[in-house]
Amino acid sequence: MIAVETNILVYAHRADSPFHDRARSALESLAAGPRPWAIPWPCVHEFFAVVTHPRIYKTVTPTETVFAQLRALQSLANLAFIAEAEEHLVHLETLALAAKVQGGAIHDARIVAICLAHGVTELWSADRDFSRFPTLAVRNPLIG
Repeated sequence: MIAVETNILVYAHRADSPFHDRARSALESLAAGPRPWAIPWPCVHEFFAVVTHPRIYKTVTPTETVFAQLRALQSLANLAFIAEAEEHLVHLETLALAAKVQGGAIHDARIVAICLAHGVTELWSADRDFSRFPTLAVRNPLIG
């Protein structure tokens, strides 16, 4: 299963992003495909925080629009929003210790732990920081 990380969601949503067309096309390919895919809940929250933040965007996405977009995604039959599983602390600790995580990098470890617990084999992201967690393949669908 493929999971999609925050930056792909933001780029697909924001028409003013230079990566908009590629990100939107990537999401549309998942949505139209037969395979299940996922979005970790922390990425949903971060998506909201980014596209509604007035220091990031001069014209923010209205809250109602964000929730409409999220509801549209949630209605897709092959998409699941995924969250921490029962053994989350064990998985998080293992990942954090192996990668020598400090500070804000714990957020990436959290996303990886959630993905692994739900059988995700590939995370789509434009963030190279995920490379510190070799137990999960990361691919940038915006290049190549």
